[in-house]
Parts: sequence; structure tokens; C-alpha cells
Amino acid sequence: MSHELQISKYEKEEIGRALIRPPKMYGKVILSVVFLLLLAFSYSIFIGSLDFRPYFFPLLPEQKQQRSQSCDYEPLKVYMYDLPRRFHVGMMDPEGPQGEEPVTAENIPQWPENAGVRKQHSVEYWLMASLLFEGRGREAVRVLDPEVADAFYVPFFSSLSFNTHGHNMTDPATEGDRKLQVEIMDMLHKSKYWQRSAGRDHVIPMTHPNAFRFLRQELNASILIVVDFGRYPRSLSTLSKDIVAPYVHVVDSYTNDTAKDPYESRKTLLFFRGSTVRKDEGKVRAKLEKILLGQEHIRYERGRPTTHAIQASTEGMRSSKFCLHPAGDTPSSCRLFDAIVSHCVPVVVSDKIELPYEDEIDYTKFSLFFSDTEALQPGFLINKLSEFPKEKWLEMWRNLKNISHHFEFQFPPAKGDAVDMLWRQLRRKLPGVQLATHRRHRLRVPDWWRRR
Repeated sequence: MSHELQISKYEKEEIGRALIRPPKMYGKVILSVVFLLLLAFSYSIFIGSLDFRPYFFPLLPEQKQQRSQSCDYEPLKVYMYDLPRRFHVGMMDPEGPQGEEPVTAENIPQWPENAGVRKQHSVEYWLMASLLFEGRGREAVRVLDPEVADAFYVPFFSSLSFNTHGHNMTDPATEGDRKLQVEIMDMLHKSKYWQRSAGRDHVIPMTHPNAFRFLRQELNASILIVVDFGRYPRSLSTLSKDIVAPYVHVVDSYTNDTAKDPYESRKTLLFFRGSTVRKDEGKVRAKLEKILLGQEHIRYERGRPTTHAIQASTEGMRSSKFCLHPAGDTPSSCRLFDAIVSHCVPVVVSDKIELPYEDEIDYTKFSLFFSDTEALQPGFLINKLSEFPKEKWLEMWRNLKNISHHFEFQFPPAKGDAVDMLWRQLRRKLPGVQLATHRRHRLRVPDWWRRR
């Protein structure tokens, strides 16, 4: 007789439900895992390691460029020589401290508001200030160990030195400028980092055409920061080696340019204010005055660089459609960059001008260019500007508003401002510096190929 376990119908149903339903412990484990996954997912989005915006909101071209610039490489590492104050900020206030106390982001003096047109040559100050700033997201950062530096910045305010020591080039007080240059070059020649590359990876600001005038030829291998090449022989400065910087604008930036119809609100067709007696290429100013003076809707005014003149230029540029930029003593001048931050379409009459950041910025998108020969034809400029289409002008005006931040010098520095753009230019020069330095180390007959 077989013995079978007798199970009721009710007990069979309970056993079935138990087999289908997981124990409560497993359910809690599953819920915990799901919760942790959701938490990690949310945190990743919060800190930015996961970004779904590109899938739903495609970046504009400019945004793509900014993202690639901020993510594709590390900041440039720049070693800044620690010089006594008399070589830089001490000249801003001769009555102030001149000792050995290091300049920091906290104690660097502000650029004086009453500096007038000296401000246009203050690129050297803003480059130094940017290296003192320790914020994130910059194109270049200061390193204290020269062994890890990509480049070396020499914070000698050579332009301010020229403007400070003597009123003209024959003034005996210019001896002070010469002595500073001698001290700087003596220090550099003793530096093993200068000797290592013959100064090729050293950055020297020289934005005044007479800056470093006594010993500038000793800098012919270094990376010079200039505003143009009008006063420099090719043996000293070239476009392939050096960096073209903008002048620091002296008029205030037009930050509230929000007219409903900016074309109609700017009643003046063409504006110019400045000296008409200049040297070299600047002689074109006097010739243009004869053609343009007294013409309807044209303001061609003589003026010296005073506080009142700067205010008059600010008003004139903001109320004009076009701003004339003829050459001065050298091919460029501050006037071009005053026009840009005033959103007044520049009309450039300068056959030998070179422009900042031109590998990144197409100036024809917001400026007009004419040769001296074209501009000096009677009626040529007036006809060209009078017939210029309103829609095309409005497009240029919008482009000016979009790019004007690239010409702002400020502290603290900001991403994409003038100093940031200059450090970016330096990065592009360094491969050529490394090539020249490496060749110099192994060549026994220097530059033999030039003798062929």
C-alpha cells in the first residue's frame, strides 16, 4: 500500500502563490538598487559629467567653438619674471611704493582713470594683471616653476617707461628709460631660460612705437607684442614671429546700444576726430580733410587727445553710421578699436595695417577697407557710403555687437576678452619657437639655408 502525502486544494494554492511571489527581502534589495541608480544618474547630470543638451538643443557654431576651446587643451603655462616695482606698476604712481614687495592680485593698483591716451598703450599692464588672477577657465595661467613653463613673460612696462621718462625723445630725462632697458637686458642675458632659447620663448610687450627704443634690436628673436609694424625693421619684428594686439580703447564701451532702428538714429554718415598733421602714412589725413571737410552729413574734426576730445569722440562715434580710420604716424591707431566698441562701422584707409586675431576674426564682416588711392578720389568715399545698403549696415552693426567683447581689457579677466585672445595667439606661436630652438641646438652653421 503506497503512502501519499495528502494536500488539500487550499494548501496547493498557497504553495503556488509562494513560488510566484519573491520574498520581501528580494523586493527591498531590488528597490534599493533602483533607487541608487536613479540617485547616481541625477548626480551625474547635476555635476555635469552627463550632458544631454546637445541631443535636444544643438549648439550654435560659436558655442561649439567656445566649448572646444575650453575643453580641448590645458591652459598655457606662463612663467612671469618677478621684477621690482620700478619696472612696471611703480611707474603708474612715482610717489607710491617702489620696493621689492611682490605685486599680487590683491595689491596691484588699478589703471588710473585720468591716464588719458596713455591708456591705449596699457596692454602690458593687462597682461601682467591677468597672470596674477587665479580664477578658472583662463587661456593662460601663471606658474612659479620656470622648468614647467611653456613661455616666459617679461613684465617691463616699456611703453609706459617711454611715456614717463621725458616729454620727447631728446629730453635728458629719457636716460631713465634707457637705464631700465639696460637693467632688464642684463637680467635676461644672465637667465638660463633666456640662454636656453636665445629669448625665443620670451614675450615682450612693445605697443608704443618708441618702446624699448635703445636696446630693441637685442629682442629680435623674442615674441614681441606690437600694435603694428610701422616703426620696426623686418630684422626685429615680423608677422610670423610676433603678436598683433589691439590698442586699448579710450572711449567708453557702448553697452546700452539698444535703439529700435540704429541706422536711422545715427544721423551722421561719417565721423572722424583727431590730429590731421601726422608723419609717414598719416599724411593721408590732411588730404582727406580737404576732400571731406564741410560735406553734408560728414563730421571731420580736428582735435588733440584731451579729456574733452575723448568725450567728443564718444558722442560722435555713437551717433554715426561709419567711423573713418586713416593711418596715423603708423598704420594703426586707437581710433579703430574705439569705433568697434562704439558699434560704428569702421572705414579703414591704411595700406599697411595689420589686425589682431585675424586668424579667428574676419574684419570684412563688420568693417570697410579702401586703399589710399581709392579714398583720395574726390567723391569716392561719400558715394560708397551713401549708397551702402541699410540691411548690410545693420548686419555689420550686429556683428560689431557680437565681437566687441574681444577688444575689452579688464580685471578680473574674462573668457574671450582681449587678454584671453592674446594668450591664445601666443599658443599658436610656440610650435615655431620650439622648431627654431631645437634647430639652434644642433646646427653648426646657423641658418645655412638662407645662404643658398
